[in-house]
Amino acid sequence: MKHQCVQLGPDDFELECTSVWAFPRRGNWATHKSDWRGNWAPEVARNLILRYSKEGDHLLDCMIGGGTTAIEAKILNRNITCVDVNEEALERTKRSLKFDVDNFSKQRIRKCDARKMSFISNEEIDFVLTHPPYVDIVKYSEGKIESDLSNIHDVDKFVDEMEVVAKELFRVLKKGKYCAILMGDTRRNKMYQPLAYKVMERYLKAGFVLKEDIIKRQFNCKATGFWVNRSKESNFLLIMHEHLFIFQKKLC
Repeated sequence: MKHQCVQLGPDDFELECTSVWAFPRRGNWATHKSDWRGNWAPEVARNLILRYSKEGDHLLDCMIGGGTTAIEAKILNRNITCVDVNEEALERTKRSLKFDVDNFSKQRIRKCDARKMSFISNEEIDFVLTHPPYVDIVKYSEGKIESDLSNIHDVDKFVDEMEVVAKELFRVLKKGKYCAILMGDTRRNKMYQPLAYKVMERYLKAGFVLKEDIIKRQFNCKATGFWVNRSKESNFLLIMHEHLFIFQKKLC
């Protein structure tokens, strides 16, 4: 497939400087598309990469999904390792990287479980950024891939597996470097489940320290008239925010 000549950035972009982020209109530069359900906005990845890494660094997205992180890493001259258990996600990422840039960034794409990335050496990575599934809210492989964490319905079981991921990310990340995780919450039996904070606790248990807790406002959610009416009738609020945690692996 021939490489494309594309617009390599937004028309106007300013680095976020507060703990609340909101992007009502998703960026559509380069090969970004919004049709991979649940992928994060290019603005999120761009902000994280610019703030927590430098050109030539080696990044890791261990659940690459729709390829957003890979696109931004290539544009911003960062090397990146892209991991996913879903072959469809990996093929999409490869296609999304078929555009030209004037730098020497490299991309490594592997089918692998984020809980055991043995091909990555200890302290090889300069910056981790990823957007895991939120239990089985979106079933990316519809139960066909056993190692897909989006198949797990039980919140506590999901959090247990996310702790395994956290330990592996701690292993591959260099000391003093950062790990960014975007997580949302859910409801079960009409009660609010603080999934994000449960996951955060496991990252702290794995050895990370928490540098930032960014509240990201959600847009384009399926808050249809049906759910708005249900919210009023059953007296519950629609969840319209996520937590973007920035962890650090301390020097000692």
